[in-house]
Amino acid sequence: MLKKYKKYFNFGFFLIFILLLIVSYNSSKRKPDSVGELITDLRWLNNFPKWLDVPFMVWINDGWRAFSAKYGLIFDAIGYGLLRSYSIIKNFLVDVPWPIIVFAVVLLTFYASGKKYGTTLFVGLCTFSIGFLNPRFWDKAIETTTIVFIGIVLCVIVGIPIGIAMARSPKVRNAILPILDLMQVIPAFCYLIPGIILFGLGAIPAIIGIFIYSCPPLIRLTDLGIRLVDKEILEAAESFGANKKQKLWGVQLPLALPNIMQGINQCTMMALAMVVVASMIGTRGLGDEVLLGLQQLNVGSSLEAGLAIVLLAIVFDRITQAYGERIQERTQPAKKKK
Repeated sequence: MLKKYKKYFNFGFFLIFILLLIVSYNSSKRKPDSVGELITDLRWLNNFPKWLDVPFMVWINDGWRAFSAKYGLIFDAIGYGLLRSYSIIKNFLVDVPWPIIVFAVVLLTFYASGKKYGTTLFVGLCTFSIGFLNPRFWDKAIETTTIVFIGIVLCVIVGIPIGIAMARSPKVRNAILPILDLMQVIPAFCYLIPGIILFGLGAIPAIIGIFIYSCPPLIRLTDLGIRLVDKEILEAAESFGANKKQKLWGVQLPLALPNIMQGINQCTMMALAMVVVASMIGTRGLGDEVLLGLQQLNVGSSLEAGLAIVLLAIVFDRITQAYGERIQERTQPAKKKK
């Protein structure tokens, strides 16, 4: 059966390739006057011919203009909602005294790590050190944290349901896997271009870029975590009369939670990696300080800002990783005893 579909796929790909050759030749303004010239004049074999140029750029730009004209109001509403969320969270955190934020982070780490004093103390010191490196980094770190937090929330809202759908349907997985590969391979800069066109400069295209760039690991690990649930456990749940919804919420998701938390952890790290790239489109935060140091050839300033991003990444990483380990210890008590 797979060989049969593979033949159809190869044949279809070949037809599309031939069609693109014909379209590129006919649409080119540099093509020869007649096909006979291709045989009599073989100079086109030395360099790749300019008349074999698929007009992808023209198609994409035309389609993008039509898309923006038709759905522009929807994206304006989305942009307004994201901007309001960003402004509210950022202004609230900026107004909160810094000792309270450090204390809140310490409490969160203490709970997430299962009362591990070493991890809690380390995260507390890293949080304090962000402002200790340079006092102006504190508000910048809050702006970066707000952007990353909203991007991660969007990833969780969209990524986990898609991962669940992939785990439950091989057809959905086969359809989405190429899209995920494309999302991870395309350079991060390319995500900012449609974001700027739809939302303008600032934090919103950065959030959209973070969402597109960071979501694939969460989707993949959610799918993997659910598929790795032991079939015997699912059969036991079915024998007790559990339906699909009960198996998902009562069995699969709790057992897959360590993988999902690992996906959120990877998602967070990739989001922070996007911060410096997003600073090139006017996004405020620690990435903006790195870019400013680069423009001024100020090694000390850019290194300080880079270290602040590293400290912020450590804080996010330790909290999410510690909580994932805590969940794993709960779901796999036998391994804990060993």
